[in-house]
Amino acid sequence: MNTESNEMSTMTADVRRVDAAASDPDARLRRLETLRDALRDVRVQLSVLNHQIGARSAVKDVDFDCLDLVSIHGPVSPGVLAKLAGAPPATMTGILDRLERGGWITRERDTSDRRAVVIRVLPDRNAEVLHLYEGMNSRFDEICSDYDDARLELIAGFLDRVRDAGFEASETLADAT
Repeated sequence: MNTESNEMSTMTADVRRVDAAASDPDARLRRLETLRDALRDVRVQLSVLNHQIGARSAVKDVDFDCLDLVSIHGPVSPGVLAKLAGAPPATMTGILDRLERGGWITRERDTSDRRAVVIRVLPDRNAEVLHLYEGMNSRFDEICSDYDDARLELIAGFLDRVRDAGFEASETLADAT
């Protein structure tokens, strides 16, 4: 059986499992609860890892989160970063001051609007953090090697949707205050 046939067989089996779960609502509820618990466990464990790396780097947890957001979305304005982090602008000023003093970021004039400022991660310091993630990144690569591309796309799509749901829930809570 070739790889394409294996993938089709696996996807067909997945569809059958979804259909079977739909006919047993209790089983589906248990699976969803198991999945929610697993996501919570992942969040906690990654938080512990990030805390350890932040401590090794002498960066507060909230500062480390903002540094990661700049690394992912940067360069960004302080206002955009505040929105992404769910932090008030006054809090963001203190975070950026600490990150800049530590040599993690730089604030530069926006080339498209000289009145505005953008935040960029400094590559040398970023390399220090990436080095601290080597153990996790190696394990992640090992885990992913057990999955074919179709499964990885499915997982990535699921995680994207969960991230978006978290963002929307955060926005709703922020708007309610």
